[in-house]
Amino acid sequence: MILALTGGIGSGKSEAARQFEALGVPIVDADVISHALTATGQPILKEIARIFGADFLNADESLNRAKLREHIFNKPSERLKLEALMHPAIHDQALKQLAENEKRLHPAYQILVMPLLFESNRYDGVADKILVIDCDESLQIKRAMARSNISESDVKEMMNAQVTRNVRLKSADEIIVNDGTLAELQEKVIRINKKLIKTCIVSK
Repeated sequence: MILALTGGIGSGKSEAARQFEALGVPIVDADVISHALTATGQPILKEIARIFGADFLNADESLNRAKLREHIFNKPSERLKLEALMHPAIHDQALKQLAENEKRLHPAYQILVMPLLFESNRYDGVADKILVIDCDESLQIKRAMARSNISESDVKEMMNAQVTRNVRLKSADEIIVNDGTLAELQEKVIRINKKLIKTCIVSK
């Protein structure tokens, strides 16, 4: 079984994924794949430099992620160029990793961490269930500002570019409300993990 894990900015997706991984659940993370694809020397990084310009690379030829993020932030046409380059490659690599996990590990289930799951139909049919990590929007803003050192208005712009909280919650098979402590999140992850393993055993 493949469980898609998603949620809005600042909801705690990455921390939830780490907790599942600590329980032995295989994780395929779109953001991790994206960073790997744009590492120094990778073909996609060279293509980014060709499309957007060499000034988006640092002196050591690594990607200046902050500069590129700022460049595409309020420029839909530029963002679409980047998405057209990145999204197919991320999709292909994600499917490859999921298949490799299934063949090598035979897990009861594995997790695909996909922040923009609902913003694209590219992953329709890939996941058997959807887990949404949720919290109040004011807490999302507070966390995102602290984590990324960005303004409240920038966070709100990012939130507006994603589907609404209501859409995510209506589409979820499982929901973890992450509005408390790390220990509370751990307890919720353990509970969901037990439920999913039981579901997988019964379905077999």
